[in-house]
Amino acid sequence: MAVSYKKLWKLLIDKDMKKKDLSEKAKISNYTIRKLMRGDNVTTDVLVKICTALECTMDDIMEIVPKEE
Repeated sequence: MAVSYKKLWKLLIDKDMKKKDLSEKAKISNYTIRKLMRGDNVTTDVLVKICTALECTMDDIMEIVPKEE
């Protein structure tokens, strides 16, 4: 299984926010944003910061998808 953050990017579009805005509001680094863009693993703390900043739940920003083989 893998994690997809497509919901996060759609939510940012819906809120008319840029990734830089998210980085500043959630107090996460640009490196972490790049990890999210690649679908890499991030800590639960990072996800909580994003959810707090965007006033949403984890279901709103990520989903588990079957891993491509």
